[in-house]
Amino acid sequence: MNIAVLAGGRSAERTISLASGKQVYDALVRLGHTVVWWDVTRKLLEPPPGAVTGVLTEFDVLKHPAPNLVFIALHGTDGEDGTVQGFLELMGLKYTGSGVLASALAMDKVRAKTMFTAAGIPTPAHMLLESRDLLVTRNTVRRVEQDLGIPCVVKPVRQGSSFGTTIVKDISDLPRALRSAARFDSQVMVEELVVGTEITVSCLGNSPVAALPIIEIVTKSGFFDYAAKYSTDDDAAEEIVPARLETDMAEEATKLAIECHLVLGCRGVSRTDMIVSEDGVFVLETNTLPGLTSTSLLPKAAAAIGLDFDALVARLVEMGL
Repeated sequence: MNIAVLAGGRSAERTISLASGKQVYDALVRLGHTVVWWDVTRKLLEPPPGAVTGVLTEFDVLKHPAPNLVFIALHGTDGEDGTVQGFLELMGLKYTGSGVLASALAMDKVRAKTMFTAAGIPTPAHMLLESRDLLVTRNTVRRVEQDLGIPCVVKPVRQGSSFGTTIVKDISDLPRALRSAARFDSQVMVEELVVGTEITVSCLGNSPVAALPIIEIVTKSGFFDYAAKYSTDDDAAEEIVPARLETDMAEEATKLAIECHLVLGCRGVSRTDMIVSEDGVFVLETNTLPGLTSTSLLPKAAAAIGLDFDALVARLVEMGL
């Protein structure tokens, strides 16, 4: 088939998207497809060597024969949030991953939590700070301390790969954390810090949906930040498959991942991050376009059931069609 790989983009996760896109591009070539590389910036940057290329504009799309499928390897804003999905819908093109609504809901951590709570899915308590609150006045700091408490986690509402995310253990560090998060979004979420074992569960399918083996994440710093996620240093983070959980907790985590996938209306693939604490399993967030780099969690979970990278890509293509 003719398949366009859509990678790069304008978000803070551009570098990760390029790495995911390159892995996918190579796999599709190995699978025998004719592959075109698309970017969503006005200037095309860093395509794979020898790739047929273009930028994602209506004119550029129409220059080439319409692809049978667009494989979306974007991450973050302007890619994982429904905007690109809407453009492709208008162009009448099929694409991998979730549709407009599910992508937008999952990208917005606060609205995703609203959906989870309505469905009875446990998620840490949180509060939303709008741009007017991010001047970080004494009143803002006092509200966080009184309504949520310290320690807490500060996150941009619409951002991935832990950009702008800070664990705050002392109230004096809160203003700096809020300013850091505000660099990435006009809305900031402050979330209760739940202490426990960090896990992630990937799901594949449209109907039915199946969960892949649970991955347990152990970091030296205690925080699975950008450096730990994408470092090639084995000491940065240990990813254990399957996770070392009691059977009942593993079953609960698997059930919750599938519920999150269905509640948000995800399609094809999702990855839900959770914390297993003494009080049970808590959902942090769901990703609709999980990373597909050489160090990413989705390919590792797939490999644990004998699904190598090329087979995983072929499966995503099949579901996209």
